[in-house]
Amino acid sequence: MTTRMIPITTPRHELRAEKARRNKEAALAAFMAKKAEIDERLARLKALSDDHFNCHPDEAGWAMVGTLEHYASLLKRITDSAFGEGEHAR
Repeated sequence: MTTRMIPITTPRHELRAEKARRNKEAALAAFMAKKAEIDERLARLKALSDDHFNCHPDEAGWAMVGTLEHYASLLKRITDSAFGEGEHAR
């Protein structure tokens, strides 16, 4: 059970500190949830890549090359942003 501070009897600095603590906990929980979402997507993408993007070698053609080029360009945007490269270079 959590104890709630009573604004009338609790000094303002304690109320601000409690609000900051709760805000930090909420931010950490949101960060971890987004990280888990990214990790799941990366794992799915890795599995698809390991399976040659569901493309049998006899079926590989320019359409599949175009699809992979599209995927690669989207991933490049992400990695450029994450690592400060390309248009995100400092």
